[in-house]
Amino acid sequence: MKITFSPMRRDDRLVLHRDGDVLTINGEPFDFGPLPDGATLPRTAIDCDWIAGPVERIEGMLHIPLILPHGAEAPMQTLFPDPMTLIADGAVDLPPHSTPEPETPYAED
Repeated sequence: MKITFSPMRRDDRLVLHRDGDVLTINGEPFDFGPLPDGATLPRTAIDCDWIAGPVERIEGMLHIPLILPHGAEAPMQTLFPDPMTLIADGAVDLPPHSTPEPETPYAED
């Protein structure tokens, strides 16, 4: 499964989990198993606001474009994300939503 991202400034978060041809997006499973090789499923046929374009199966591999939400202070790896090729099932590690704020040292009393 290959995922490409379209970064978008949003406060909400994205959580993904892969199980074979099923991609669970924020708790909702989407089964792309029935999509045959060489076929394209139009964006309009998928009831999910996170899908950014048509889903295709090319040479057996699913290609899924997703919106990648990010905060106002997102790091470069989130603003310009590389595509991901998922081989194993499980939770998907996504680029960070925002750059973590530096810890403020506390003054001793």
